[in-house]
Amino acid sequence: MPFRKSFLLIAGALGLACPPVFADASSTSRQAPTNPTAATATQALPPERVASTLADYQRWLDRLAERQAVAGLVTAVVINDKVVYEHTLGYADAATQQPVTPDTVFRLASLSKAFATALTGLLVQDGKLEWDTKLVDVLPYFKLKDVQAGAEATVSDILGQRLGLPRNTYDNMLEGDVPYEELVRKLDEVNMVCGVGQCYGYQNVAFGMIGDVVFARTGDFFYRQVGRRIFYPLGMNTASYGLAALESSQSWARPHRQSGHSWIPFEPTETYYRVAPAAGVNASLRDMEKWLIAQMGGRQDVLPTSLLDVLHTPGITTPIELHETPWRSARLTAAHYALGWRVYEYGGETLIYHAGAVAGYRTMIGFFPKYHAGVVTLWNSSGAVPSGLMPMVFDELLGLPHVDWAGIEGAAAANTAPKKVKKRSRSSNRGQ
Repeated sequence: MPFRKSFLLIAGALGLACPPVFADASSTSRQAPTNPTAATATQALPPERVASTLADYQRWLDRLAERQAVAGLVTAVVINDKVVYEHTLGYADAATQQPVTPDTVFRLASLSKAFATALTGLLVQDGKLEWDTKLVDVLPYFKLKDVQAGAEATVSDILGQRLGLPRNTYDNMLEGDVPYEELVRKLDEVNMVCGVGQCYGYQNVAFGMIGDVVFARTGDFFYRQVGRRIFYPLGMNTASYGLAALESSQSWARPHRQSGHSWIPFEPTETYYRVAPAAGVNASLRDMEKWLIAQMGGRQDVLPTSLLDVLHTPGITTPIELHETPWRSARLTAAHYALGWRVYEYGGETLIYHAGAVAGYRTMIGFFPKYHAGVVTLWNSSGAVPSGLMPMVFDELLGLPHVDWAGIEGAAAANTAPKKVKKRSRSSNRGQ
């Protein structure tokens, strides 16, 4: 995998005294409360620690490339509204050996949810709707099996993953090509696992109803509103919605599957594009750098702090998250779902995070509000190895003990072929 490119971007932006490292370029409230971390003063990370972290990240990514653990990958580190590190490796299309670049467009999978919640917040600020707007007042088709509970369900309940439905309700039928429009009208056939607002249950189909709410209250299509209110003002010039838009991008990452020691591209699926608010966004690394800056408060003209505080406030508890992976088990002491974001207590610090996966694509984004420091990573193959790299970066930034969460520091021979991942579904958009 010969195509690897890294940049340490303007060490002076961090206030680093050292030269560049690289020369190449539990609340269950159904209202949205005030973010308890909003008043925390921003603190600077030690410059020497940042420089050391970026040097180690480069080394880990080189090991990843040597082991061919991904078809293609792009990643960036953003601190204090500056992109301080950017790296690409591998291919957008392994068959043609077209390399990925910072402008190559990837599917974002469940990272799309944060765009939906941000747009909703902007419409709340406009007075078009409220977080506690009842779904039955906007969507004539909406019902739950518990009729009384359904009558009380709100916009924030679907965006905060607390509608009371079993986890991933109807995802299997969506993957079986049953239309979204049919599935949302069948929600009243599903046995609820708890009352509305009382427990966590991750959804894609039900989450997609926010698109219907937006259309009902604005008269405009959801994806157009996101383009006008978020993509355009942030300068996310390659961001889009839908399969056709992905494939018409000047450079786009094909999904890949494992074949022996190689990666084989295949055609992307339409499935989760049909729930656009939940999983419909396409974007490049350069787009996501701008998005990360905005989410950390660096674009007040687009996403003001008053809105970000609401989006990032811990909501329903998600105890399952505390044990899903080794790094979560070791580092997390609390886990909640906010509005399109997960909120963790990671090594004693608040981490705003989300991940996603659809067939042949995986994505991760996370940041520490206290330090205005974050990481975004996108890759176009099903291998899970890169998912351990982000917590390794987090550990170093926070000065925590080093652990090889990605399993890349042992003998190279142990990991020369891409790892197989147990598949829970054909498209697997399980909202990690």
